[in-house]
Amino acid sequence: MTKWLRTFEHMIIRSLIYMMALIILISTIELGYLLVKDIISPPVFFLEIDELLELFGFFLLIIIGIELLETIKAYLQDKVVHSEIVLEVALIAIARKVIILDLKEYDSVVILGIAALIITISVSYYIVRRKLRIDMSDSLDQKP
Repeated sequence: MTKWLRTFEHMIIRSLIYMMALIILISTIELGYLLVKDIISPPVFFLEIDELLELFGFFLLIIIGIELLETIKAYLQDKVVHSEIVLEVALIAIARKVIILDLKEYDSVVILGIAALIITISVSYYIVRRKLRIDMSDSLDQKP
C-alpha cells in the first residue's frame, strides 16, 4: 500500500510540474503579446502608467509561477517543503500586490496591514536564510 501511495504521489507531483510549466509558458507568451501590443499601439514605443503596471504585475506573476515550480520540484526531490522558497514566493507575491496597488482604493488600515505583512515575511526570510547559513557552516566545519 505504501509503495502504491508513493507512486501515486510522484504521478501527481509530476503532473503538477508539467501543468505549471505549461501555465508559465502560456503566460510568458501572453506577456510577450501584451508587450508588443502595447508598444505598437499609438503612441508607438510609449507606455502609459497603467500599461506599465499591468506588464510589471504580469511579469511578477510569471516569476511567482517559476518559484512555485521550484517549490514543487524541490518537494519531489527532497520530500520536504522548503520554507525559504515558500517565503520567497510570498515576498514576490506581496511585492506584486504593492506594485499594482492603487492607494486611493484602500483604507489606511489595509495599507498598514500590507506593510506589517511585508515586514513579517522579510524577517522570517532573514531568519530562515541565517539558520541555513549557520547549518551549512556547521556541516562544513564537521567534515574532516
